[in-house]
Amino acid sequence: MSRLSDSFARARAEGRGHLTIFITAGDPSLEATAELVPALAEAGADAVELGIPFSDPLADGPVIQAAGQRALERGCTVAGVLDCVRAIRARCDLPLAFMTCYNPVLQNGPERFAREARVAGVDGVLVTDLPPAEAGPWVETLAQNDLGAIFLVAPSSTPERVELAARLSTGFVYCVSRPGVTGTRDDLPAELFDLVARIREKTDRPVAVGFGIARAEHVREVCRVADGAIVGSAMVRVIAEAPDAAAAVERAAAFARELAAGKAPAG
Repeated sequence: MSRLSDSFARARAEGRGHLTIFITAGDPSLEATAELVPALAEAGADAVELGIPFSDPLADGPVIQAAGQRALERGCTVAGVLDCVRAIRARCDLPLAFMTCYNPVLQNGPERFAREARVAGVDGVLVTDLPPAEAGPWVETLAQNDLGAIFLVAPSSTPERVELAARLSTGFVYCVSRPGVTGTRDDLPAELFDLVARIREKTDRPVAVGFGIARAEHVREVCRVADGAIVGSAMVRVIAEAPDAAAAVERAAAFARELAAGKAPAG
């Protein structure tokens, strides 16, 4: 987890925002994923979220759902994703977090899942469909394996949910910019900034904003009030539209460089 914490601390010390990029593991292939992460690191990403493909995702919009389905059709498994992380770690020290539904965790056994993730080189885990009120044992398992717990807070979250998610998050708090599933948007909702402020009242952990962040100006606007921005669907679409794996790596890196320009404060 120290890689993840250190990454946010470094961005804060440098007076800039923190950029996390989400990609779907196994799309277009696990071999390509192992190439993508080092390229994103070189292009200016501060961390990468690896989505573990699952047949029935809950928070994913159509772009990420389609990427997950392609990965599953090509045989992507949790074991394969862990092998991919090991391949990434042989080349790159960028902080990595898993984003997954609880079913793959349960099928592998929570203790085994956490242990193997830590050994492979993962720094944090976000389980999208595990409510904080039911996550106590899971948070303990993550802590025993030095993995950061990451929880979602949405505009619809009750004050009690905000407080509990903020208290249990040991990696960072994932602030959802708007209700609904992932996907690109043209603008950011005004109520986002109030939500970030409410989260900050409950924790000193980093707060990163995702869902709908698609351009450098979005990254810049979010990082005025939060510690970082998370870009997912926009990057997954860039990868999906590439004609082959080599082009996917090249185009993803170019897009990451564009996004990274938004980490610097305006003016």
